[in-house]
Amino acid sequence: MDVTSPPVGALLLCRAEPETVRPVAHLLRARMLLAPAGEGWSVLVPEGKPWQGERGGRPGAGEAVEPVDRVLGGWATALAVGSTWPVLALWWDADRAGYTLAAGFRRPVGYVWLADGTPAGEDEAMRTFAERLGLDPVLDVQALETLTRPEPGTDARARLLGVLAVLSRTGLELPPGLDPGEASGQLTAGAYGSPAAEPITWTGWRDAVKVELEAVENSRLGPWMRGPRARALAAVQLAAGLPIALWGVGRRSGGWVCAGALLMTHGALGLAYDRIRAEGPEGPARS
Repeated sequence: MDVTSPPVGALLLCRAEPETVRPVAHLLRARMLLAPAGEGWSVLVPEGKPWQGERGGRPGAGEAVEPVDRVLGGWATALAVGSTWPVLALWWDADRAGYTLAAGFRRPVGYVWLADGTPAGEDEAMRTFAERLGLDPVLDVQALETLTRPEPGTDARARLLGVLAVLSRTGLELPPGLDPGEASGQLTAGAYGSPAAEPITWTGWRDAVKVELEAVENSRLGPWMRGPRARALAAVQLAAGLPIALWGVGRRSGGWVCAGALLMTHGALGLAYDRIRAEGPEGPARS
């Protein structure tokens, strides 16, 4: 480790398999490494340091001025809003360490420890953390609550390891070399050492839209966007939209005319989307 600079680093833990995380991770527009992290978990390791290295210090030319906790909190929220699985951001710098848990559109929850391990968060955050991750309301909550009490000789890194120990009961297992408290460069090197790691890079909005659509197609909504179910739904919308619109015209009801027109539009777009995807380079339509 470079002893002349503070150990600043971060990890994004996603409660989903890499193939599920990959499409959404592209939308962060940041260089990252994606690797499996146990059963039902993945880890994203940021490459470089898109945050201010030292709290309160002056960034150099071209450096961002946001602290690591704010950057990671934003990333976790963005990933969670665009997915159906929770995202846990672990972060640390020279002064503090902590986590931010984001799940859907709910307000993120987090906890902070000072570098010497002194708790600086609210106890309620730990209980909310356990609830949103579906942890044991007795054993796991008790283990987490011990991390909110002062304990001489326990630093911030040990506190993060305590959180990971609880999550290991859910299947989480970080690859070797990804240890909380290490500098960003060492984490990147550790991720590259994992044979299952793959780079995630931003390739532009056109590809971003493509991967986002693929992510939706691979989700539970997929059968309703493309394939037999999607075509059947579109046909029903077209069939229902026309009589509704005509009924609205006869009744001189603009609302019913609009509703019928919307149904027909959705149906036509659904059929067109299914046909375009079937004829595109992605391969044949779902059957």
